Amino acid sequence: MSMAADDPVVPSRAPALRPLPQLIFGSRWLQLPLYLGLIVAQGVYVILFLKELWHLILHSFDFSEQQIMLVVLGLIDVVMISNLLIMVIVGGYETFVSRLELENHPDQPEWLSHVNASVLKIKLAMAIIGISSIHLLRTFIEAGGLGSDRTTYTETGVMWQAIIHGLFILSAIGIATVDRMGQPVFDKGRKPSHA
Repeated sequence: MSMAADDPVVPSRAPALRPLPQLIFGSRWLQLPLYLGLIVAQGVYVILFLKELWHLILHSFDFSEQQIMLVVLGLIDVVMISNLLIMVIVGGYETFVSRLELENHPDQPEWLSHVNASVLKIKLAMAIIGISSIHLLRTFIEAGGLGSDRTTYTETGVMWQAIIHGLFILSAIGIATVDRMGQPVFDKGRKPSHA
């Protein structure tokens, strides 16, 4: 098994920890029920997806193109939230609780090989932007009926949703910028140094 250059070197026989550090380090396992709860939430989203898909199939001849598009966007929204859950469950467990030891597994996600708290934050920010984009698109599709009984949206609601989406984007740019500032700077002929 080949090791990447940034993999931590763990001695074959690590010294035993003193009781207090062992208790503090072992407390990371308190997060396990949280990740198991997110797996249950993932199951609920699978049920929701199947319910919406069945609803779409039953009404495929009754719905207008706009109604079909809204249901499909709802399905995409469920999938994107489900992807977000997987990133939090797998990436969070690997980063904060214990290694999954998937190095030679054929289905290991590509991003998991270099996941850390910083990478996880950026991936989560991008997933949230994607989810917000789907919600905003659904709002814009229904915005044609503003001022009528066909929609529950108001002009102020649409404006605030667009502003919040813009703030999500600015937050992701800020997180990525701060992360990039913390990365080593490589110069030809010199060893890496931190900016």
